[in-house]
Amino acid sequence: MHIEVAKRLQHTEEYYFSRKLREIDEMNKAGANVINLGIGSPDLPPHPSVIAALNEYAQKPNTHAYQGYKGIPALRNAMAAWYQRFYGVSLEADSEVLPLIGSKEGIMHICMTYLQEGDEALVPNPGYPTYRSAVQLSGATVADYELDEKNGWLPDLDALAKKDLSRVKLMWVNYPHMPTGAVTNTAFAKELIAFAKQHNILVCHDNPYSFILNDRPESLLQVEGAREVVLELNSLSKSSNMAGWRVGMLVGKATWISEVLRFKSNMDSGMFQPVQMAAVKALELGQDWYDELNTIYRGRRQKVFELLQLLNCTFDTKQVGMFVWAKIPATAKDGYEITDEILQKAHVFITPGGIFGSKGTNYIRVSLCKDEAVFSEAINRIQSIKAVKN
Repeated sequence: MHIEVAKRLQHTEEYYFSRKLREIDEMNKAGANVINLGIGSPDLPPHPSVIAALNEYAQKPNTHAYQGYKGIPALRNAMAAWYQRFYGVSLEADSEVLPLIGSKEGIMHICMTYLQEGDEALVPNPGYPTYRSAVQLSGATVADYELDEKNGWLPDLDALAKKDLSRVKLMWVNYPHMPTGAVTNTAFAKELIAFAKQHNILVCHDNPYSFILNDRPESLLQVEGAREVVLELNSLSKSSNMAGWRVGMLVGKATWISEVLRFKSNMDSGMFQPVQMAAVKALELGQDWYDELNTIYRGRRQKVFELLQLLNCTFDTKQVGMFVWAKIPATAKDGYEITDEILQKAHVFITPGGIFGSKGTNYIRVSLCKDEAVFSEAINRIQSIKAVKN
């Protein structure tokens, strides 16, 4: 019997990392012992107080039931306080904050709430592949906007304004940018808000990397007038080492939060209460937590720089976030060629930039989520294959 997949799925491929991890698993079963430098999954644990809170509340007899779709008040209050303390943004905890089971869920919820066939959404190229997938699954059309290294990986709003934007309802933006590590600035943020107002476009800002190797965590909601055109996603996955815990948030105007909740409430039955209480602890941590985390990432980033120099790649040493984005040498065909060679010969997995869009074809991305000793081993392996090649 053959059951045809729904039209919405026919142009949506399996996530690249899902396929690649199966390949790596097969290699490891054959004894390869692949070093995975591809995925941004923190290898460090959350703060001990976070784990203690999870343990404490998980042992209570009354914390295992279904939870409210909006999250418990303690978590919404903690998220609002976190935004006030670190971003200087005031939020009404009850109506302008929506906890999510990971911010990736929120990307899908926003698209399903606002998009349908006939609509368009602006998606960055290069950019996080989930933006494209979520737009396609909603039935809407992806409208790429290209980012270029020469422009600091910021969109050319003047060029965009000259296009037909009459069907565009959403624009996905993400700064600090993944995969390039680029940051925005106040002047550009103001231009973006003005652009969105002029063209009646909802700006969806995905902001999970603002605390990683970044001296100035910023929110688009800091900009005057942003509340009228911006919904912002954030997450504890990277900043609190809680990727597997699936704790994210959506913040913005109460009307939009309520509309997204209409969709979300039909998709899940709330987050495990002990996880929510543990997230409260994570959100209460001070600047010293982020400073300690970034001290570790700085050391790792230096090792990645060393690895990339060995591959004759060029890169911006001022980029931020959990990855290092680098341009491949002119002698390589594309990022896929160089990463496949390293995987097969050195058993080191690095992400090809092409998975993030055509503008990433000549780039590669290395995750910082491994110990310095692991990076040293990866460097040794690559040096070995280069020695044989020469």
